[in-house]
Amino acid sequence: MGVGQRLYLPGGSPVHRLPPQCKLLAVLAFAIVMVATPREWFWAFGLYAGMLAAVAAVARIPPGHILRRMVVELPFVLFAFLIPVIGLGERTEVLGLSLSVPGLWAAWNILAKATLGVTVSILLASTTEPRDVLVGAQRLRVPDLLVQIAMFMLRYLDVIMDEMRRMRVARESRGFQARDLRHAPVIARSAGALFIRSYERGERVHLAMLSRGYSGQMPMIHDLSATARQWGTALALPLAALAVLLLGLAV
Repeated sequence: MGVGQRLYLPGGSPVHRLPPQCKLLAVLAFAIVMVATPREWFWAFGLYAGMLAAVAAVARIPPGHILRRMVVELPFVLFAFLIPVIGLGERTEVLGLSLSVPGLWAAWNILAKATLGVTVSILLASTTEPRDVLVGAQRLRVPDLLVQIAMFMLRYLDVIMDEMRRMRVARESRGFQARDLRHAPVIARSAGALFIRSYERGERVHLAMLSRGYSGQMPMIHDLSATARQWGTALALPLAALAVLLLGLAV
């Protein structure tokens, strides 16, 4: 199973059946509305979280599946917790610690928006196969070069990781164990060999593609056109978020 495929959770829910271009645009629009929301609106972020919980329920995505994949957010969480400690400006006491008030606001802003952004991305990856995401990007007129770079990266990342695993097994079968900095030259030579092998493989793949008629554009294999109803279903999430934002601005 590939790197991207590990994020996908097979299912037949209404969210799974939506065309990928609809889901991509919905995720982008939701993220824009969320980022535009003032950090002082705690109630709005609570509503956004409720909307994502509703989408997860409709898509039948278990909470544990989402929580396990939110580990990627950990560096942002650690950074957010440091901001109030090292921040400047007005100070306040929290559990015996002197913390910066602007730093607390900045930490909350990062945590809230990063958590919601990661969650909506996980929902997209859990309900859309990686190749369909790229097809959806093509349907949204994303530049072909960017789509192809992402496509090849997704395809050959697993190949390169398998090559790394074989090289590690070969080293260990000869009694090598990387324990300290003295073994760094061996690891560096292995990295150089991996780069050369990957470069040569890329040349062979490119020549094979040219011999099969590749002209700079990938063919559209699947017809993933979307109906007006599907567009309306997908855009219900960002439109609801936009309504919350406009309501807050009007109050």
